[in-house]
Amino acid sequence: MAESRRLFFALTLPSEVQQQIIHWRAAEFPADAGRPVAAANLHLTLAFLGDVSEEKCRALSRLAGRIRQPGFNLKLDDAGQWLRSSVVWMGPRQAPRGLLQLANMLRSQAARSGCYQSPLPFHPHITLYRNAIRPVALPAPGFSWQFRVEEFSLYQSIFEQGRTRYQTLERWPLTNKEE
Repeated sequence: MAESRRLFFALTLPSEVQQQIIHWRAAEFPADAGRPVAAANLHLTLAFLGDVSEEKCRALSRLAGRIRQPGFNLKLDDAGQWLRSSVVWMGPRQAPRGLLQLANMLRSQAARSGCYQSPLPFHPHITLYRNAIRPVALPAPGFSWQFRVEEFSLYQSIFEQGRTRYQTLERWPLTNKEE
């Protein structure tokens, strides 16, 4: 049987933004809010692929490499909680068009390649806490981080020794302008 890997396309946060969010999270959320996501695992998923064979991984990689789209600015200025999935998240109050286009292209390519795609609409977010089993007091509005998105990545989710870590397998640049 061919080996498969648990994969997803995502945006990586700049390391300074990751650290600022970690400090903000520690100051703004109660200590028992849930299980905090490690700084190195903070990302914004564009398309979850599930368990993917090496052959499908290579095909998806080729398709991703053909994407020609300009970079965009991303502003993180919203937070919420999904009680059903026990997740506390942050994300953009209004998603930029470039983010929505990139996610839609990757999700469509994945679906056409036979990879799992969630039936839920794309809701751009960064998971801050997992296992938030009761309602969490959310921070007051007014927080904001903004950065330029100039690339997207393919990640592998690796579970070992009771922990999940994400490994970047490949990165693709977004163009500086419309081509």
